[in-house]
Amino acid sequence: MNIDFSEQELAFQAEVRAFLQAELPAQTSEKVKQGLRPSKEQTVAWQKILHKKGWMAPNWPVEYGGTGWNSTQRFIWETERTAFGAPEVVAFGVKMVAPVIYTYGNEEQKQRFLPDIIQSNVWWCQGYSEPNAGSDLASLRTAAVQDGDDYVVNGTKTWTTLGQYADWIFCLVRTGGPDMKNQEAISFLLIDMKTPGITVSPIYLLDGTPEVNEVHFDNVRVPVTNRIGEENKGWTYAKYLLTHERTGTARVAGSKQRLTALKAKAANTGDGGQVLSENPAWQQKVAEVEIELLALEYTELRTLAAVSTGKAPGPESSMLKLIGTEVQQAIDELNVEMAGYYGLPFVPEQLDDDYDGLMIGPELAANSAPAYFNNRKATIYGGSNEIQTNIICKAILGL
Repeated sequence: MNIDFSEQELAFQAEVRAFLQAELPAQTSEKVKQGLRPSKEQTVAWQKILHKKGWMAPNWPVEYGGTGWNSTQRFIWETERTAFGAPEVVAFGVKMVAPVIYTYGNEEQKQRFLPDIIQSNVWWCQGYSEPNAGSDLASLRTAAVQDGDDYVVNGTKTWTTLGQYADWIFCLVRTGGPDMKNQEAISFLLIDMKTPGITVSPIYLLDGTPEVNEVHFDNVRVPVTNRIGEENKGWTYAKYLLTHERTGTARVAGSKQRLTALKAKAANTGDGGQVLSENPAWQQKVAEVEIELLALEYTELRTLAAVSTGKAPGPESSMLKLIGTEVQQAIDELNVEMAGYYGLPFVPEQLDDDYDGLMIGPELAANSAPAYFNNRKATIYGGSNEIQTNIICKAILGL
C-alpha cells in the first residue's frame, strides 16, 4: 500500500483545509474540541454547509448525491475534519438508513426520502434495541399487524440515541407468526415520529443528559408503503445497515486526534517533580494504544479501498468495530488517569455557552469522567463486541 499522497491528493487536502478554515463555525469547532456535543441547531447548520459544498454524503453513490471520493480522499477528509474540530455527521440518516433505502428501497421511496436526508431537512433515529432484545436483536417483540393499507405497530424501542430530536425513525418490527424463525419474521419500517400513538421517554445518563430514550408505540398506524423491500425480509436489510454502522464506529481519525491532544496535555501535566509524558509507565500505556491505532488505521484503509470499488462492507467491519471501540475506551481511561480528581466536578452541559461558574482544575479535564462513563456503551452498540468476536470467528476464520 502506497502511503504517500500524490499531487492530486495533496491538492485535495489543501482544498479541504481551506474549506474548513473558511466555513466551519468557530463556536461549533470549539465545542467539539472540548469534547462537548454541539446543539441540534449547530449540527444541522454545519450539515447544511456540507450539503451546499456537495460533501454531505461521501458514502453515497454519485447518482444519489455522493461525492465520488476514493478511499484516500475519504481518509484525508476524516483526518482533516477531526483536526479542525468539525462535528461528525449524525449517522442515523446519511450513513445508516440511507444506504438501505438506495439499495433496497423502490424508486418512489428513494425520491421521497433521500433528498431530505442529504439536505438535513429531517432528523432520523434508530429503532432496533428493545428492553428485552439488545444483543439478541432477533428476539425483538415490537409487532406490526397489517390492517388494510396500514400496519398497526405496538411495542417499545430503547436506547434510541437523540430520539428527542427525531422526525423519523427506522424500525425493525415483527410481522411474521410464532411458527416462523425469529430472523425470518422481521420487517423494516420507516415511521413518522409525529404519528399519533408515539411517546418518547428520556433516559438520563450519569452526566444528567437525556442522550438516549425509550420510544413507545401504541396502535401506531404506518402505511404499508413505508416498508422497505419485502415483508419478513427486514433481517437482511438490518444486517446490511449494521455493516455500515460498524465501519463508522471505528473512528480512527477521531482517536488519532484525541491521542494527539492527550499527549500534548501530558507534556504539561505535573507528575511528582516531572511531567507526566516523561513517566515510563505512562509512555508504555500510550505506546500500546498508538500501536493498536496504527494497525486499525491500515485495516480501515483496506476496507475503504474495497468499498470504493463498489463492494459493500463485509465481516471485516466487525474487526473495525471491535478494535476501534476498544481503542476509544483506552483513550478515555488515559484521560481519566491524567485528570485525576479534577475529572469529577463537572458534567458537559455545565460547560455550555451560558455557564459562568467557577472552573475547578484544567479546562480539558472537566469532561474526562463523563466521557469515560458515556463511552462505555461503545463496545455494546452496533452489536456488542462479544457478538463481533463470534462473527469474526465464523465469517473470517471459518471456526
